[in-house]
Amino acid sequence: MKIIKSFGPAILWLATSVVLLTLPGSAFPKENWLDKIWADKWIHIFLFGVLAWLWCFAFYKTWPNSRLLNFFIATTLFCICYGTVMEFVQKYCVVNRSFDIGDIIADSIGAILGFGFSYKTYLKK
Repeated sequence: MKIIKSFGPAILWLATSVVLLTLPGSAFPKENWLDKIWADKWIHIFLFGVLAWLWCFAFYKTWPNSRLLNFFIATTLFCICYGTVMEFVQKYCVVNRSFDIGDIIADSIGAILGFGFSYKTYLKK
């Protein structure tokens, strides 16, 4: 039961991100003021920062402290790889979506920020 409580939010956030990242391009507004503030990139940073943090938190709650750093690093790398794979999914499998290296960079920044927050909060007490 502890594992379900710990990993449940991370799994739900991962599922939510899959849905959001595979929405057809027609589901989003066209050129508007949000483009000027790079809203898409901030959303990616937030999405992947929370994703990395939730998985790190789940490992923090269920694994011994001696191995947490390894899990946190693996989680961060997984999030970066997942973001990259999802860009290819958008390019080849989702209507009106395209590959954007800027999204991969934003995903990576978010994952690293999630790692940094988790590291500072759970490992550097």
